[in-house]
This record gives sequence, structure tokens and C-alpha cells, in this order.
Amino acid sequence: MKTECTPQSAQFQPSGNREIRAAFDGGSISSDGGALLLREVEKKTGILKFFSSCLEDQRDPSRTLHPAADLLAQRIYAIALGYEDLNDHDELRRDPLMGLLLDKPLQGNSTPLLAGKSTLNRFELTRPESASTDRYKKVILHQDKVDQALVDIFLAAYTDPPKEIIFDLDATDDPLHGKQEGRYFHGYYGCYCYLPLYIFCGDHLIGTRLRPSNRDAAAGALEEVIRIVDRVRASWPEVRILLRADSGFCRDAIMTWCESNNVEYLFGLARNRRLEERLTSSMVEAKEQYNETGTPSRVFKNFYHRTLDSWSRVRRVVGKAEYLPKGPNPRFVVTSLSRAEVDERRLYEDLYCARGDMENRIKEQQLYLFADRTSSHAFRANQARLYFSSMAYVLMSALRRLGLAGTELARAQCSTIRLKLLKIGTRIRTSVRRVWISYSESYPYVRIFLQALANLGGSPA
Repeated sequence: MKTECTPQSAQFQPSGNREIRAAFDGGSISSDGGALLLREVEKKTGILKFFSSCLEDQRDPSRTLHPAADLLAQRIYAIALGYEDLNDHDELRRDPLMGLLLDKPLQGNSTPLLAGKSTLNRFELTRPESASTDRYKKVILHQDKVDQALVDIFLAAYTDPPKEIIFDLDATDDPLHGKQEGRYFHGYYGCYCYLPLYIFCGDHLIGTRLRPSNRDAAAGALEEVIRIVDRVRASWPEVRILLRADSGFCRDAIMTWCESNNVEYLFGLARNRRLEERLTSSMVEAKEQYNETGTPSRVFKNFYHRTLDSWSRVRRVVGKAEYLPKGPNPRFVVTSLSRAEVDERRLYEDLYCARGDMENRIKEQQLYLFADRTSSHAFRANQARLYFSSMAYVLMSALRRLGLAGTELARAQCSTIRLKLLKIGTRIRTSVRRVWISYSESYPYVRIFLQALANLGGSPA
């Protein structure tokens, strides 16, 4: 009988007069060597502990190999490292670096024993009403607790209460390519999609909600704002809060609530004939300036306005009369801020336009942390996946804010941080008392890596 064996070495075509030989004897190697920085973030902030408190594990502990908190951490670390699919975990469960992230003991060959896809998918498939009777799906992710945890993590990021905070709201499309629950065609985006709502405060994600797309962009936004504001003011009663969003959120109910609850607002206002008429003289002035200089010109006008029937009161509006090479470009915003607090130009250019940075944060979630990976049939499962992406963003944002402060990557996007700091080829060796991790001596970002480690409380000695 012939014995079949896999060769442990290979030979390639020579380079000049040198032979090229390869051998499969490198030991335990991982492509995610920089992921230990995420572990340092967790040790410093306890972000994943916040989220693990949102779990309810109804499994029998005597028959459970992987605690629910470890399952959640494995899922979040993997998303942060660029592994969007549950199927990836059938290989990741043997990755030595992933084992170190979860503080799992390494086996003799430096191979941990982690959960596979069939165990991890219980977060998505467990229904709270049937968890006690189901045989396998007994790990419940409480969505209301996740909502609370996002705000609590935001509050914990400050040592002293800030004087003012700005909440940015926005909705975006999440295209769908199957028959998911809550699937509707959206005329503006031209596809079947979900319409998730995001709420940020600077780089901090404090609210995320998956929604069907057969509704107004502002649907449910007021309820989310009330929940978040109540939570924030319970800890910071004196903080001044400004709500900022585009015209999709310029709704009388939201503005009226803000006016009654000492919350300032600044919203885009969709232009119409009545508004443009108020801006006629300013647009003439802007056109004259453009004709004189040949460069785009802006003239701002402050006035008070009330709609014919949708607003309950008169409100301050600022119009931007802009003339470009392609012609007039009028824009409007409505605000509760007085003219004495902020003039027209600064209100629009410095305060309102700054909301555009939030779109970069949404892009990070959608493109780089797979918030659009909503391919499960069940709407609840897709909401869980959005939460996982949000948790991964919070972890990566903390690495950027705490670890990379003062470095050239302090404002880098998650994809850049992942590529330059986390995706490092490493060799891992274990002994009784130590785990040795070897990086390439030619690694170009070693200075930033060590600075991040020091910022997070580690020892780069």
C-alpha cells in the first residue's frame, strides 16, 4: 500500500545564481499581529465588558465551553480585523492571535480552541420569546441594553463633563439583494434597502437603529434623541446640547420638543419658492460679486420664517445666496440659536457644514466595518449585525482616540489603521511562562505601534 504524504518543502525557479527554497516549518504564524493593540484598548476601557452585560445566556454552564462574553468578543475583534463573515471563524478559531485576544490558553502547538460559526450565530438567531424552549439558540442579545451601553461608553470616555456637545443625526441606505424582512424599494436611492439611523457625537457613536425604508428619514429619530438626552442629562445636568442634521430631520415635532426641553437645534431646510424669494436681493449681490471676481461668491441673509401649515411657530432661518460658475446655488438652515450667539456666516460655514464629517464616520461603518452585511432573512438578526459593526467601530474609535493620539494616524480611518497597524505578519512561540511574538524588523510603523502601546498603558521597553 502506497503512503501519501504532503511535502513540507518546495523549490522555485532560481534568482540569478541563487536557489529559492520554501519550507512549511514556520510554526504558529498570524497575519493579525497588531491586534494586541485592540486587547490593550479593551483592558484600558472595558468596552467589550459594557457590551457583554447586554447578553443573557440561558445555556447550561456545565455543558458550555465558550462563555457568551467570549463569543461576543471573538465576533467583534474579527470584524475590527476585517473578517465580515461568520464562515471566517472556522479558520479564525485556530488563530493564535485570536486566542491571545480572548485570553484563551494556547495548546502545545500554539493553537487555541475558539468557537466556530455554528456557535457564534446564536446571537443572531436567538429569539427572546423562545430561548427557554429552544435546544440550541439560548444566547439573547438585549437590544435595549445595547442602546444603553453605547451611551454609557460615550459618557465614560470623559473624565470631566463637557460644556457643550453636538449630536449629529443622519440616515443612509443599506442596499439589499435578497428577500429580507422589512425589504422595500426606495425611490431616492433607486434600490431595495434598509434605512438605518445613526447618531454621533464627534467620533463617538451613541445610537444606531436599523429601519425599513418605507418611511420618512426622521421616523423614530425623536424617540432616540429623547432616550439619549435623558441618559446624558442624568449624568451631566448642566451640559448644553445641540442637535444637528440635514433637511431630512427638519420636522416640527423635533424642533418643538427641542424648544420645550432646552435643547438647541440646527437643521438644513429644503428650499422652496417662498424661501428663494426671500433671498432674491442677496442672490443679485452674490452674482455681482461673481461677475467682478470670477470666483464663487456667497452672501448670507438672516430672516424669520414660518411655513404655511407644517410649523407651529416662527423660527430663525439663515439663507446662503451662493453663485457658482454653473449658476445660483441657494441653501437654507433653520436654528434655535440666536443671532447674538452666532452670526449668519459662522452658523452656516463653521457650524452647519461641520456635520459633513459624520458622513465619514458612517462610511467607516458601512464600508470598512461591514454595517451593510445585513444578508440574514430575519430583521432582528440584521439589527444584531448592525450592533456588532457598531461595537467594532467603538473599539476602533477608542484605539484611534486613546492609542494614536499625537501620531500621524490620529485622524486615520479604520481601514488605514487596520492596514498599517493591525495587519502585521507575526510568528508566535509559547513557553511555560511566556508568549513570544516576533515582528519583522523592517516593519515601517514600529514607532507608531510602540507609541500607541505606551498611550494605552503598555510597556514598550
